[in-house]
Amino acid sequence: MHPTLDLRELQRKIGRLFMAGMPGFHLDDDTEALIRDYCLGGIILFSRNIQDPLQLAGLCNELQERAMKYHGIPLFLAIDQEGGPVARLREPFTVFPGNAVIGAAPEPEKMASRFARITAKEMTLVGLNMNLAPVVDVRVGRLEAHLEGRIFGDDAVTVALLGRTVIEGLQERGVMAVAKHFPGLGAAPVDPHEELPKIRVDRKDLDRVHLPPFREAFACGVCGVMSSHAIYPALDPHRPATLSPGILSDLLRDTLGFEGLVITDDLQMGAIAGQWDVPHGAVGAFEAGADILLICHDQALVLDAIRLLVKKVLNGEVSIGRLHRSLERIGKAKNRFLKGTGAVSLEQVEAYFGGKGEARRF
Repeated sequence: MHPTLDLRELQRKIGRLFMAGMPGFHLDDDTEALIRDYCLGGIILFSRNIQDPLQLAGLCNELQERAMKYHGIPLFLAIDQEGGPVARLREPFTVFPGNAVIGAAPEPEKMASRFARITAKEMTLVGLNMNLAPVVDVRVGRLEAHLEGRIFGDDAVTVALLGRTVIEGLQERGVMAVAKHFPGLGAAPVDPHEELPKIRVDRKDLDRVHLPPFREAFACGVCGVMSSHAIYPALDPHRPATLSPGILSDLLRDTLGFEGLVITDDLQMGAIAGQWDVPHGAVGAFEAGADILLICHDQALVLDAIRLLVKKVLNGEVSIGRLHRSLERIGKAKNRFLKGTGAVSLEQVEAYFGGKGEARRF
């Protein structure tokens, strides 16, 4: 047992590593308890949480108000807003066609810039501060169905350029961008939501095709990178990237020099939950090098994972130094993007969207 750690303080430090989903349109008691008792790091919102812009702005205000009241630390409020098939913000938010259409457009850079500019404006208006986008995977051969429409193209240089355009456009306007899915999911043979893919690319192809868009994202200061739930035998024959120290620590941190946030994909996806239980998957991801552990649906699993990680720190199996390195990166991102976070104006939301408003399409 670690002699100098106060249990409650430790729980609240570990809670800051987690990003959780919540069930409905309004702040519920269980979500509030996670924020109050564990200093939860962030919330990811889905269509199940979004009725209209005014309701969403009110929810974001309430979540941040509770976080500031209990701990004085703002929440990451994240969403998947890629455009096209993966977009949680629907009409009257601006509807974009997605990366595949952008990549094939006559002026793709201009279209990517417009997507980022308008998306950042609408997200910040309602109080969202992190976009789990862009996808910077490079298409290799025929795409697995869950990636259809989500990838800019099959040329690494083009994907890198358009990824950079989206990242800069979001972050210049105060929305954290997250490049995904490291180290590249464009050759996945199956959907990691259901099962664990094996991506059989050699190290040379990884360096030539899959990593350049991530390198470009790191060079322009992307806030975060999301790990892939896939096995890359050339890098680690046994563990998916999310659970692999060789990929998240050795390759991403040491070789590529990435200093931002490493965020897992949803740990409840079949690729992880089917072979490891979710709490052990969360601990394994943290040990591998992840900073933010994403559990999108079941808050009981968030609590189980926090308790397991607390136990491992107290037993000395996970070092307090490792915990503090992640907390420093999380604190740095929140200081950079969330300093002075306050309530968003419902009047401005209403004025912009005009009640239900007309859908804006591009």
